[in-house]
Amino acid sequence: QVRLLESGGGLVQAGGSLRLSCAASGTITRINNMGWYRQVPGKQRELVASITPGGNTNYIDPVKGRFIISRDNPIKNTVSLQMNSLKPEDTAVYYCNADICSGYMCSLFNNYWGQGTQVTVSP
Repeated sequence: QVRLLESGGGLVQAGGSLRLSCAASGTITRINNMGWYRQVPGKQRELVASITPGGNTNYIDPVKGRFIISRDNPIKNTVSLQMNSLKPEDTAVYYCNADICSGYMCSLFNNYWGQGTQVTVSP
């Protein structure tokens, strides 16, 4: 059983910072891409940032220069999102996402989601 456990959400004033973390646990052979998505009520979930096992990153335009995604330990089963200069429009539920294989031969990657963590930015 694979789980993604998120932490670090909360309430912050505009201009402030928060750091989200997500740890993958369970029967894991290899983790491919990891990422953070966000969703506000009435809108589709959108990719915020992603990172490959080699450290290549991708960001949506609204967060470029403000958010930094990283994989934080040698095993690279933890992904973090450092969010700086937060804006009210960053308010959303943030979800961790990862492609993980559990089998010996690692022939199939399954996609997993965390439970979500609320980020609220006040004006």
